[in-house]
Amino acid sequence: MRRTYWAAGSAVLLALLFAVAATVAAASGGRTAAAAARTPALYSPDAGFARDMAVHHQQAVEMSFLVRDRTQDEAVRSLAYDIANTQANQRGMLLGWLDLWGLPKVLAGEPPMSWMAPAAGGSHGGSGSHGGSGSHGGHAVDGVAAKPGALMPGMATKEEIAALGAAQGRDAEVLFLQLMTDHHKGGVAMARGCAVQCATPAERALAQGMVEAQQSELTLMADMLRARGAAPRG
Repeated sequence: MRRTYWAAGSAVLLALLFAVAATVAAASGGRTAAAAARTPALYSPDAGFARDMAVHHQQAVEMSFLVRDRTQDEAVRSLAYDIANTQANQRGMLLGWLDLWGLPKVLAGEPPMSWMAPAAGGSHGGSGSHGGSGSHGGHAVDGVAAKPGALMPGMATKEEIAALGAAQGRDAEVLFLQLMTDHHKGGVAMARGCAVQCATPAERALAQGMVEAQQSELTLMADMLRARGAAPRG
């Protein structure tokens, strides 16, 4: 009789253990499925913005370091430091999200800005959510066009970067402020696109923060150019 009770008790215990294990597995599977559902797709605005803005930010950091070594003006050096520090940190966040989502940081064959819908920023070279066909080169994004030789709206060309690297003093300050003004205008247009289209709340919040911060810096740079007897280009 004791053996019977022991066997019955063991069977109940095993059944309970299996039930608990099944419940945990189901809950874990549900969380995994939910996480997978929240992960942006390869050609989504979330992924496209992260890839493109990481490249856009990298050039801003490069230009900031260039001017830092070519002027002793504290106002320009302080602005350059702030831009380099802020955009390097934001770039790290964008690349970190791509790692978290299991998505590549560079996507061969994807035209820059193809993730942006026409409503968010002018002409669009891709089709559907894939955005892999056609090119955005030369098209305007929120009224900001990519210059010939520039990868994305607002970005400087190789020749402009070389000119900044060769300039000194006031010439370097004015060119940096003009190039960075163009750069910020392109960045604001891109960030507005993500603030509208991206599905990830944290990324939308980051994009909106970029819009507000860079608009403030645009006002500051216009004042700095005016103080140097210059003005934004175009």
